[in-house]
Amino acid sequence: MKKFPSGRRTGLMAVAVTMALSLGLSACGSDDSGASGGDADITFIPKNLGNPYFDASNTGGQKAAKEFDGSFKQVGPTEATPDSQVSFINTATQQGAGAIVISANDPKAIGDALQEARDAGTKVVTFDSDTDPEYRDVFVSQADAEGIAAKQVELIAKAIGDKGEVAILSAAANATNQNEWIKLMEKDLAANHPGIKLVDTVYGNDDDQTSFDKTAALLQSHPNLKGIISPTTVGIAAAARYLSTSQYKGKVALTGLGTPNQMREYVKDGTVESFALWSPEDLGYLSAYAADALISGDITGEEGDTFEAGELGEYTVGPDGLVGLGDPTEFNKGNIDDFDF
Repeated sequence: MKKFPSGRRTGLMAVAVTMALSLGLSACGSDDSGASGGDADITFIPKNLGNPYFDASNTGGQKAAKEFDGSFKQVGPTEATPDSQVSFINTATQQGAGAIVISANDPKAIGDALQEARDAGTKVVTFDSDTDPEYRDVFVSQADAEGIAAKQVELIAKAIGDKGEVAILSAAANATNQNEWIKLMEKDLAANHPGIKLVDTVYGNDDDQTSFDKTAALLQSHPNLKGIISPTTVGIAAAARYLSTSQYKGKVALTGLGTPNQMREYVKDGTVESFALWSPEDLGYLSAYAADALISGDITGEEGDTFEAGELGEYTVGPDGLVGLGDPTEFNKGNIDDFDF
């Protein structure tokens, strides 16, 4: 199989199996993994552990740390709740981490803990889901928010003939990235797709069973539903699992953001026509390089700062400390077997 293309470039990257090494952090629920090496001491904190998306970003972070001879570990909560990451931030701060790289479950709830980390000299990189800008140095965005929203609207419109009722199955209600995409999708639908009516938005909290149940509830509550958009890898896989064995298979369209390996069977059996995603491995890789550049003083997070990110090449910090990975890729029956992720 070909490997997933990097965000900015078309060079191909593999997603390796994530190695889990216990490093014994005091915060409960931790799952430390990574490489050790030079001066750059980086702690990754995903929204939640056991999530294939963050397993992949962890792999990218490990790979980057090995390349620049830094130390790396991943810790985090088992559930993606607003304040569940605070204890892990505090522990990393107490241990003198050079940088925390975090996908925020809430833009404000972890702000005080991150500020304490920065006050102690720890650099803060947000990735995937941002905090309020005042709490971090750099935000590594998976793709342009408008591009992500537009792609999902494009795919659902195509699947339902640009007409009918649709609903959104999101992650946590406070997830910054999800809410931004939803707002932009609502705007796009209202402006460009008058035949499509958004009738509901529900939250599966990035939990498989909750997302599965929310899918069932949506279909019962909206008997005329024609499509579901799920901008979360956990949600789209759970929704596909429900639809694949239900009376709605082939009648209710599903799209959103998922991984090829997660969604392959549902694309091949006709449950899902197409979906999209960027490379979360590349996202973790780029985020680790951004953290290393902050630790070394190569960048401060100011607009116009530039840094090298290994095989991804050079990146420039934009307004508000934004570093953009690249554009999402669409997956369908014609190309899904070209990707192993």
